[in-house]
Amino acid sequence: MGSKTVAGRAVHAVNAGVSALLGAPVLGRLLGKGFVVITYVGRRSGRTFSTPVNYRRKGDELVIGVALPDRKTWWRNFLDEGGPITLHLDGVDRPGHAVARRDERGRVFVDVRLDGGN
Repeated sequence: MGSKTVAGRAVHAVNAGVSALLGAPVLGRLLGKGFVVITYVGRRSGRTFSTPVNYRRKGDELVIGVALPDRKTWWRNFLDEGGPITLHLDGVDRPGHAVARRDERGRVFVDVRLDGGN
């Protein structure tokens, strides 16, 4: 079993744990101020994926900072014109449009504009 498989399993376990904590009544509200579960469809695979991410929000706009972006692939689904995304915010699923960008320092951010108001 290769280290990628072990690392992949560890990431999956951490993501599952964070997702479960976000669903907890009290702790979920506290964590929900900085974490959200996003759901998107992979451009190549057509599969639906969900993963917890850290975010900052201002109204109907959110910015997701991608830590270690060169080791992750999910954000690449939102390159160029971007694509649809769903965020589980405040106990409800909110659809939006996400666009990934890399800044001059190599950092990656995914800008999300939520559909509708709230």
